[in-house]
Amino acid sequence: MKKLKVGIIGATGMVGQRFIMLLNEHPYFEISALVASPRSAGQKYGKVVLGRWKMADACPERILNMEIISSDEVEKVGSMVDFVFCAVSMTKEETKALEERYAKAEIPVVSNNSANRWTPDVPMVIPEINDAHLEVIEAQRKRLGTKRGFIAVKPNCSIQSYVPLLTPLMKYGIKEVVATTYQAISGAGKTFKEWPEMVDNLIPYIGGEEEKSEKEPLRVWGKVEGGEIVPATVPVITTQCLRVPVSDGHTAAVFVKFENKPTKDEILDAWKNYKGKPQTLGLPSAPEQFITYFEEDNRPQARLDRDIYGGMGITAGRLREDSVYDYKFVGLSHNTLRGAAGGAVLIAELLYREGYLG
Repeated sequence: MKKLKVGIIGATGMVGQRFIMLLNEHPYFEISALVASPRSAGQKYGKVVLGRWKMADACPERILNMEIISSDEVEKVGSMVDFVFCAVSMTKEETKALEERYAKAEIPVVSNNSANRWTPDVPMVIPEINDAHLEVIEAQRKRLGTKRGFIAVKPNCSIQSYVPLLTPLMKYGIKEVVATTYQAISGAGKTFKEWPEMVDNLIPYIGGEEEKSEKEPLRVWGKVEGGEIVPATVPVITTQCLRVPVSDGHTAAVFVKFENKPTKDEILDAWKNYKGKPQTLGLPSAPEQFITYFEEDNRPQARLDRDIYGGMGITAGRLREDSVYDYKFVGLSHNTLRGAAGGAVLIAELLYREGYLG
């Protein structure tokens, strides 16, 4: 199939770097434009990221020699690409304006940012869970006055350690959820070299995370009505979010109460057999098994299990009955792969196969 040309807005940051590594030899997409702030424009990518490259593997030589384009040069970027990924470090207002500017210029935007997650006609997608929300793009295009341009976003990285595990259990009537997330430092765009204060430390606060973790799942579980996404009203969710000394991988400790309590075997069966549109279509970034359960008492572990299926699988463990709630369990997802760049690439693959990027 024809490869689409893609640009990366925010190419010099940690998520932008991850996009580069994921897209370098992608079967659907080819990197054609590296976009960053005006202060980096006109420079070779290799010069700008010298001493700032955060990936374990070296940056591809072709990418190092590419010239960075200013994010303000929308028309120039549009002449070079079929769509863009966006992972910028700007205020919410600035990000929203930038993404709409690209969309109105007929450049589809697949965003890693939070600015448009609550725009009613912008789909916020975990492809295995709410691919049906893509239909709202038609209404968004009418609002924007575009034929091709639109914005699609991925949810916050933290919810992907537990929302995929709750979704197959919704048929049992989930009433209440308590989730505590233990979030890696890469979620703040940091490494231990840059953030030595995190060694042998835990910070019991991450700005804005608890609100996102409690509300975004309800939007993912919502329905498209009248050209916009209406969030679900249940279950009730309360969370705490802690920063922990882990490089990659967000872990969640989850407690759940049901209307109709399933057996442990029914829960394990629901996890094992759950799959979504990415698995049905065989998308390149889709994990063969969406949810993997470990029987061992000491799993999943971030170092051992975050990279399952290329960092795109969700892992679970320690499922057991609880004395206050019905069940409790532990979930894990890779925050910069499934939770960030990889999740956005999977959305783009789905959009391509469903005809939205044609």
